[in-house]
Amino acid sequence: MADREQPVTLRTRKFIRNPLLGRKQMVVDVLHPSRASVSKDELRSKLGELYKANKDAVSVFGFRTQYGGGKSTGFALIYDSPEVMKKFEPHYRLVRYGLAAKIEKASRQQRESLELRSSESELGKQRKNRAKTVRGTAKTKGGAKDKKK
Repeated sequence: MADREQPVTLRTRKFIRNPLLGRKQMVVDVLHPSRASVSKDELRSKLGELYKANKDAVSVFGFRTQYGGGKSTGFALIYDSPEVMKKFEPHYRLVRYGLAAKIEKASRQQRESLELRSSESELGKQRKNRAKTVRGTAKTKGGAKDKKK
């Protein structure tokens, strides 16, 4: 991977120390003139070295590459320890960094169908939504089964 050896410059702006959440937060500008983009994993390790922090305590997200390439801007959070990061960081980001396991669950529609659907309000809601799709006809009770589309 010759691409990974190309030089990358990190610049931080809007640096804030947030003691309540046990972190340093900043905007990161990444200059990468001879590369398409820089991986978040590489950015986490470089920021960890720069701020003398463990890579597992660094979170980077929201990176956008400028039009024309060569520069990306995003956000970084450097926590005091990985334990503090696990406490305050959103679960989906912890899953992204391999610090938590993803919770597998069915889609919302499937979960709702598994619950008791015989409740009166649920049937009323379904009737209302079916009637919404019928167009140009009188919206009678429940919307006809043989709808025209």
